[in-house]
Amino acid sequence: MGTTPAHTVHTEQPGQPAETDALIEAYAPLVKYVAQRLACRLPASVCLDDLISAGALGLMDAIAKYDPTRGTTFKTYAELRMRGAMLDELREWDWAPRSVREKERALTQAYAELERQHGRPADDEEVAALLGLDLDTFADWLSDVRGVAVLSLDMPLERDTDGNTSTALALLVDETPGPLQLVETEDLRTHLAEAIDQLPTREKTVLSLYYYEELTMHEIGQVLELTLSRISQIHTKAMLHLRAALQHLTQDTYALTA
Repeated sequence: MGTTPAHTVHTEQPGQPAETDALIEAYAPLVKYVAQRLACRLPASVCLDDLISAGALGLMDAIAKYDPTRGTTFKTYAELRMRGAMLDELREWDWAPRSVREKERALTQAYAELERQHGRPADDEEVAALLGLDLDTFADWLSDVRGVAVLSLDMPLERDTDGNTSTALALLVDETPGPLQLVETEDLRTHLAEAIDQLPTREKTVLSLYYYEELTMHEIGQVLELTLSRISQIHTKAMLHLRAALQHLTQDTYALTA
């Protein structure tokens, strides 16, 4: 279970060394907690200490840029920055073999195609059939892509007139949002809420217990009386459904801006 540091955040003079040091010390346990939650869905070859180091840089970035007038709690803002820094670090390592990334792309495309056709989340049989896999092989693929199917808020969502892309994370934590960014952020939240609402009941339950109740995968397995591997598989399928939903949003936005 996660813990919220009992520390009041003062941001009038965020550049003061003493204040920065105090915030780093107060939120260091949160950095470790976020890193551990991410690491539990990654291969053992990924070093937890490296994730923690990246998260610490994200925390320092959050301390420097946090604006309390925007209505977001420091804890929420800092967690986004920490996790974003860890994901950036993972991308730089390029730790996943090409074959795994190809499977992840194939699965995401299959989910997106089927859900576009039917207007609902695709089931295992439909995805397996589209990919030409039996159900056992499909299950193996889900296990293989467990780490790379982490839903990333850094997926590109929209393109400006110069061809540059904005991301979900940028929309959610942009320090100086304009009217267009505010609309895009609300659209993103609405789109994700709708996508989550359409998920199968068990996938919604796992997401709720993991992200809102902040249970570990092991604790969720105890609650639902399922094995850890089964919980991990359900979580991976939920992530693939949501990645497919974000892909739809990306394609729709690109179509409007092209």
